[in-house]
Amino acid sequence: MTARLNFFTNAVAMKFARHLVAADRALAESGLPAATQELVKLRASQINGCGFCVDMHSKDAAHAGETATRLNLVAVWREATVFTDAERAALELAEQGTRIADAAGGVTDEAWADAAKHYDEDQLAALVCAIALINAFNRGNVIIQQPAGGYEPGQPH
Repeated sequence: MTARLNFFTNAVAMKFARHLVAADRALAESGLPAATQELVKLRASQINGCGFCVDMHSKDAAHAGETATRLNLVAVWREATVFTDAERAALELAEQGTRIADAAGGVTDEAWADAAKHYDEDQLAALVCAIALINAFNRGNVIIQQPAGGYEPGQPH
């Protein structure tokens, strides 16, 4: 399988991608735990059917020390006992933020309040930005059918 468009050689796509990657770097310095960021990125990518991002974020998380058990249970986090209350709140916000088109009211006040119990304002801002950013990456990769499976941790993206 090959992508419909090569984001790595197209000048317009590369310029856009550089801005997205720079935004992602800013989130790394936000105070939102790195593990939470990876879990949120992985869950949104699963929902959006973005194989490239599922591959990337599961490998990056494992490389950073995340356990296989937790990574394997992200898709069914509601039934899993391996996530903290804060992570569960972040995953709920990520799901609702990713499924905006599926929900008449968007993100519920309850989901927001639950996240706000666990994260300060800067961390909430980073969480919202991480959800929006991974959805942008997912949409681009799904549209061009970016193949999955070849990502290596530390590889430029």
